[in-house]
Amino acid sequence: MEFRRHPERDGLDVYDPIENVRFALYTSGSVQPTAVSTKRFYFPVDAAVAVKTVTLCVPKLLPVTIRTQDGEMVAETSDGNNRSVEPGTYLIELSTAPMKLYLGVESGFRLKQRDGAVVLDFGAETSVRVGARSYHDRPAGTITVTDDVEDVMRALSLSGSALKTTSPERSFPTLRGHPPLIKRAEQFDAPDGLVRPDTGVSLVVPPDREHVFPLASLAYYLGGEVVPETGTRPRLVADEFEHELTAGDSYENAVNRVLRQTFFLDCLTRTEGYYQVDLHEREQVEPLVDLDFSALYDAPLTARLAAYLSVPFETLEPYIPNWRLGVDLTPTVENAEYLPYLADNLALVRLPDSPNPNSVKPMSDAQSEFFRAPPSGVLARGTKGWDAVDDRDVFQVDSMPNVIEQAWAGPGFPLKVNKLDLSALERRVDRVPTSDTIDIHVVCNDDKMLDEDVVKELYGVREFLDFDVTAHYDLTQDELRELLARQSDFVHYIGHIDDRGFLCADGSLDAHTLTEVNATAFLLNACESYQQGYELIKKGSRGGVATLSPIGNPSATKLGKILARLLNCGFPLRAALSIARKQSVYGYQYTVLGDGGLSLVQCESGLPHHLKIKRVKNDRFEVVVNTYPTDIHGFGTHVNFHPDWSQERYIASAPLTTVNLSIEELKSWISYEVRPVEVENQLYWSDELQISDIN
Repeated sequence: MEFRRHPERDGLDVYDPIENVRFALYTSGSVQPTAVSTKRFYFPVDAAVAVKTVTLCVPKLLPVTIRTQDGEMVAETSDGNNRSVEPGTYLIELSTAPMKLYLGVESGFRLKQRDGAVVLDFGAETSVRVGARSYHDRPAGTITVTDDVEDVMRALSLSGSALKTTSPERSFPTLRGHPPLIKRAEQFDAPDGLVRPDTGVSLVVPPDREHVFPLASLAYYLGGEVVPETGTRPRLVADEFEHELTAGDSYENAVNRVLRQTFFLDCLTRTEGYYQVDLHEREQVEPLVDLDFSALYDAPLTARLAAYLSVPFETLEPYIPNWRLGVDLTPTVENAEYLPYLADNLALVRLPDSPNPNSVKPMSDAQSEFFRAPPSGVLARGTKGWDAVDDRDVFQVDSMPNVIEQAWAGPGFPLKVNKLDLSALERRVDRVPTSDTIDIHVVCNDDKMLDEDVVKELYGVREFLDFDVTAHYDLTQDELRELLARQSDFVHYIGHIDDRGFLCADGSLDAHTLTEVNATAFLLNACESYQQGYELIKKGSRGGVATLSPIGNPSATKLGKILARLLNCGFPLRAALSIARKQSVYGYQYTVLGDGGLSLVQCESGLPHHLKIKRVKNDRFEVVVNTYPTDIHGFGTHVNFHPDWSQERYIASAPLTTVNLSIEELKSWISYEVRPVEVENQLYWSDELQISDIN
């Protein structure tokens, strides 16, 4: 973490060079940050400084939690009220910033919420300690396994070593460290420092990949030991309590239900701990269940688990948030290396019937015919033959219920879901500090497509972030090769791609000939760009968007502009494409490759929001609110709406809730920051939408 004087006004600039995110704190006068010890903060921080100021302004209306120095909660500000705090020693936590921020003060103060900001007024010059912790979390080590599935079971048994607590607070993403990685080798080996927490939980299953792979997230979250037992019924054991993992359901569904139920009830129980907030989901569920949340908070994990699983899943199911990620994982020996990354996301794992994508669900005849046919009456973005799409490459996957984003880890290219790649996920945890400027390159290699060139103006219009957006036209092969090898955050390519590669001013550049790619992410808005895009992933990119078939110019231009704005608002690749593709008849021809959880920039308010609005009365509006967990603010984050009209917190998900707002409340909400807004299935932007246009 880096602290420095703000370059444009009095205050402090806080920068995380690994996540490439920053935040500002404004002061009443010029400050000179001085490094101080991190040990004086109750919660862990990576670095800390002290500044002297009369007032400190947080330039976003973020939730604030005030604690004593030993962590006891004094107050929190989701009610939107101003308050005075008596002189004392306090720790002030700022929520939903792009890094974890704490302020330490030995003073009374007045807290005011106004003009979209939170102001702390100390009344006189006061020393304020500012501590910050990155959301980036590296795995503690790597476990090597042979192709014997029992080695994988031993590795999963150690995944809970990454948990920072076994209390209900582990449902917060910041208190779940990244599980140790798994690599295939000639023998099993695990670092000495990896120790499974003593949870008393075991997962007893037959020793085969079909039973072991779906356990990845559950074993990690419960800190459980995965125990091989041939010819047995799969079951969860917690001291004297047992819960079958096949009763009345398929094995995978049963495993995922236990994970969803346990995680959800932890989110409710944790409101008895460090974050005593009014949680919407607890208010909905508490009257329906015979659970003493206060007693459960202090109970051993095994007792908590037995109480949780005594509640019928059907009672809870309507209130459990949609999960961030569901993944189809082919059960091959190679794919054991995916398991730590899926567990880190708490992904719901499903196994396809066969590793062969043709056996999953090939495209229907109608879809195949559509893919082979050129877009009618429009200029197409490619020179490849229309009949060149190979059904052996492209196939469809059944949608997974109750998930926001979906991915596939296996051969082939699935329709409408993220094709994961192991090398891209490895780069997520291995990334190193970069420039504090968001470096974006827009490449237009066909003057007939200049209508989309306007995207260069859509990137970079953001407070607190430095952008460098460069446009390039008619690049040669060498120029494009050099650009892709250059360190950058995003490349937006507009032009043609065929079976020879990217069409350049002097011929075609085949990505297979590249020696390295250092563009972190990309959009290849060209016909059938998926093979070239996947090669960019293999050569160094983390993630990108590509097309699976021929596309027409107008549709490609429209979708490219929408994606640019969504990425600029902080949406992850998967979530951005899921919103954008609904706005084009050709939208499902686009797919995400590599690490689909990647975000180009941070969201201003922490979590990206997508709203669906309809008028229900002349002066009342129904608003469906969707929030999208990100790699920074992961699944389990709670979110607060505009404090002027909502005091409750919600577990971040999509859809989140539906609210009924007056005209003034709606105006206040959509003016808070630029967000995508859907009205009658058409996408608008909150800074352009007129309330009078909503029917």
